[in-house]
Amino acid sequence: MPSKSASATVRSRYMEQAATDLERNRRAQQELARRLDALREEETLLRSILDLAEHAAAVPEQAQEESAPRPSSAPSRSAPEPLARGQRRDTAASRPGRGREARQPAGRRPLLRDLLLDLLKGHVEPVPAHELREELLRAHPDRVPTPQVVRNTLEGLVAKGLIRRHKQNRSVLYTVVAAGDDAGTDAAAPGTD
Repeated sequence: MPSKSASATVRSRYMEQAATDLERNRRAQQELARRLDALREEETLLRSILDLAEHAAAVPEQAQEESAPRPSSAPSRSAPEPLARGQRRDTAASRPGRGREARQPAGRRPLLRDLLLDLLKGHVEPVPAHELREELLRAHPDRVPTPQVVRNTLEGLVAKGLIRRHKQNRSVLYTVVAAGDDAGTDAAAPGTD
C-alpha cells in the first residue's frame, strides 16, 4: 500500500504539470490573439486596397460618362486644345506653392505617407514608428495600417529625403528633415549611437 508521502509526491507532480500546461495554454492563447489582431489589420488593409482598386476602375467610367454629350441650356465650352508631347497644362494643382490638399481629388483619402509626415512635423524629438502608428490610429481611426506598413512607408520617406532615421541603441527613430538640412540617413545626434 502506497504511503501518504508517495501519494502526496504524485499529487504534487500532477499539480506542477497541470500548472505548467495551463501557463503554456495561456501563452498560446495570447499569441493567437496577437495573430488574430494582425490578421484583422491585414484584412482592413486588403479591403482598403480593394476599395481603392474599385474606385480606380470607376474613375475611367465616370470620365466617359462626363465626356458624353449632355443636353444643357448652358452654352457649351470648347474643348481645350491638345498639348504637344511632354507639355503640361497649367492648372491650380500643378502650380508650385500649392499644398497637397489642392492636388488631392475630392473624395480621396490622403496617402499614408502624407499623414505620417504631418504627424512627424508635430514632433520636435525623434519618434519611433510604433508611436507614430498609435498616433495615426487615434487621429484616423478609419486607417489601420500594420506596423510593417508604417515602417515601410517611413523608410520610403527616408529614401526620398523627407525624413531622417536615427538609430538609438536597438531603436529606430524618425524626424522631419528641416529645410536646408542634408537628408542623410542613419544620422544620429551626438551621443545617441
